[in-house]
Formats: sequence, C-alpha cells, structure tokens
Amino acid sequence: MSGPRPAAGRPRVAVVQEPPAVLDLTAGVARAVAAVASAAADGAQLVVFPETWLTGYPAWVFGLAGWDDAGARHWYGRLLAQCPAVDGPELDPLRAAARRHGVLVAMGLNERSGAAGGSLYNSLLYVGRDGATLGVHRKLVPTHTERIVWAPSPDAAGLQVHSTEVGRVGGLVCWEHWQPVIRQALHAQDEQVHLALWPDMTEMHAVAARTYAFEGRCFVVSAAQFLTADDVPGDLREAYRLGVGPDTPATGTWFPGGSAVAGPDGSWLAEPLTGPGIVHAELDLELTTAFKHDLDVAGHSSRADLFSLTVDRRPRAAVSWRHADTPADVDARRTGNG
Repeated sequence: MSGPRPAAGRPRVAVVQEPPAVLDLTAGVARAVAAVASAAADGAQLVVFPETWLTGYPAWVFGLAGWDDAGARHWYGRLLAQCPAVDGPELDPLRAAARRHGVLVAMGLNERSGAAGGSLYNSLLYVGRDGATLGVHRKLVPTHTERIVWAPSPDAAGLQVHSTEVGRVGGLVCWEHWQPVIRQALHAQDEQVHLALWPDMTEMHAVAARTYAFEGRCFVVSAAQFLTADDVPGDLREAYRLGVGPDTPATGTWFPGGSAVAGPDGSWLAEPLTGPGIVHAELDLELTTAFKHDLDVAGHSSRADLFSLTVDRRPRAAVSWRHADTPADVDARRTGNG
C-alpha cells in the first residue's frame, strides 16, 4: 500500500536516483520495483526514473565511434539483448508494482523495436496506476554520437501531455530541451508537470530544466543518474570510462546525480541531490496557472496571427503491407458490395 496522500491539487512526486543495473534487465526491473515500493511508502504518487535507467546509458558509444568497430558492435549486441519491447513480459513486474501501490511510473529505458527488432529507441514509458501503458515518448533526435546506438523516433505520436491523477504530465529526454519547437508542442498542451530525463546533471542541463519551468510555467522534475565505476561490468569499464570522458578517474563516482525539482518561477523547489537516494517534492498545481498571469507562451503571450507550428502525430512504419485479394474480396467487388 502507498503512504499518506497529500492534499488535493498538491501531488507528491519522487525521483529515483539509485544506480541502474547496467546491461542487466532482470536486475534493473527488480531494483525499479523496490524503488517504487520505497517511494510509494513515503507518499509518492508519481515515481520518475532517469534517462535509459533500465539497462543503462551507453556512454561507451562516445569512445567507440569508429567505422566497423568490433568493440562497438559487441557492446551494441550485448545491450540489445538486454532491452525490452515496451509491451514485453519483462516489464510485467514493474506494471504490477505500479498497480499494487497505485502510483504513476515514468521510466527511462533503452527500448527494443519489437521482440526480435534490431534497433533501439531512447524512450520514456508512462505506466498508469492500473499498470497499463499510458504512453511512450521516443527521443526524436538522438544527440551527436548517440545516433550510432539509438534510432530517432519514427514519428511524434508520443509527444503527448497526459491527463493523470497528479496533473497534466509530459516529458522530454536530455537535449530535446534545447529544441524550441518540441518545447512549444508540450507547452501548447497545458503541461503542469514536466519530466526532464538526463544521464547526468551538468550545469547546462540544470539551466535547461529551470528555463523550461519558467518558460512553460510548470513544474520540472529532473531525473539524473547516479553511477559509480563499480556499477559497470568489469569488462565494460574502460570503454565506458572513455565515453564519459578521458579525464574520468578509473574508480569512484562517474555520474554524481543531481536530480531536482523546479517550480513555475524557475527556482529549485527541491535542490539537486548528489549521491544515491530519492528526491521528493510536493507540487502546488494551482501555481501553474497563477504564474501564467505574466507569461503564457501558448496563450496570451503567443502571436498565432504571425507564427504557427504544425506537429504531425500520425504513426509511421518502415513497411506498409498490402495483402493479396481473397476470392471473397473479388466477388464483393464484382457484385458492387466491396
């Protein structure tokens, strides 16, 4: 059972900043289930995990970016084998945890493009209080070398703000926060709680989070990873360390965390956390409309007569199948019934 609920209109959110299980899906799901239980026991109604927390952020790609790189191919294969499709049975324990504790879960994960697919997406999965999928946002434009490991989302179908028990919730992944048209697409949906998923919380990531909160007059829940050298499989550590940066020490902390929550005025409601733990915050949703008194970028501060933005959400697939007519189809057309 979940902990005590806050007052109506003041949902409690939690950001999980515990180390991921790199390249181990089963262990990662088990850790997520335990974290959801812990956060719910403290009254959380929304539990958020960082970018690609399930199976880990593939930092090694920045150090293994050469053409026909056997090492990069090896680790891509290892990663792919540990990544679930969002409707796969591997995530059933997480869905059960959301249902059991009555919480909304937002999980950053490496998503496989189908049970036997060979491509990966950098995804944000929303699991509702009933354990069902509420939505999936796939990173629209992977950044720089990330394109070697992640495919861009094939469409904008997941660029949605969801009406939930904790408010109108949307989210973006990492450097999507620097793309004005993507931000505006969410602002226009009257987003109240924005989830910002990061591998780490650099100074500029903190700037982006606070800027988004001020611009959108919303709460921004920033989720960043905490990771040490000991959390990375031994045979991957050197490649991973070089990917994080050549000055990264061989031991100790590699991603220090920095998860935090910003309010609609752009200030920190919950200061960045360094080290493992869970960040909690209670959100006064009334502030998300009150602060629009002087700035509403999708309302009275916009100029629809001068500027327009079109977002195409139609789902797309690489292949469309057209099947041969059956004898019944041919007969129907001959008689004018088809």
